[in-house]
Amino acid sequence: MSLTDRHIAALMRQIATQNAIELVHPFAELETFGSLVYLAECYGFRYESVRLVGKHRVMHVQLVRDAGPWARQRAAANSAAFPDPGPGRPVPGMYLGSLTPVPEVQPEVDVITALIRHDALGAAANRKQMLAIGWGAAVLFLLMAVLTGKYAVLLPLAVLMPLFMLGSLRINAARRAKLARRLTAAGCTPVRDAAGLERYVRPVPQGF
Repeated sequence: MSLTDRHIAALMRQIATQNAIELVHPFAELETFGSLVYLAECYGFRYESVRLVGKHRVMHVQLVRDAGPWARQRAAANSAAFPDPGPGRPVPGMYLGSLTPVPEVQPEVDVITALIRHDALGAAANRKQMLAIGWGAAVLFLLMAVLTGKYAVLLPLAVLMPLFMLGSLRINAARRAKLARRLTAAGCTPVRDAAGLERYVRPVPQGF
């Protein structure tokens, strides 16, 4: 079974048995997540959020079953059109045997992918944590310089670590701003989540 088939099989099992889905594919591209989210939404789910887990910041994409009437109608229509979806069989919006969107749904998958990327950048940009790491490293290098006398090596590191963290935050903010403009142009609405982080909500689809 190919990697694509395994992704689809795992997703369809969760759709059939769970009201909440978590996609965890450490080496998958964001476009793959976008296609999988699109498939899940075809069967009555909606994208919820992104978490970055562990020291390697593995991405977990979360979806929940949508109780809205349009979502139920969309799920019913796709269940009728694709009664036996799965590996090697047709699934909504994708070329057979792949997670490559057909041209008609490519724009929607692109918006989903941009939304996932925007939320992942937000999850990665924990300003307090990054600044604490930067300043903590600076203090550590200063102490090491005093203890070892290697000022020429350690003092530049003490200065560079906070600057590196600040630079990373600025780059992250610029990337999120670019994605925010793209999402706004696609009709998405900015909102604040419980943590005060800016996120975007897509308009309710009108078709199936």
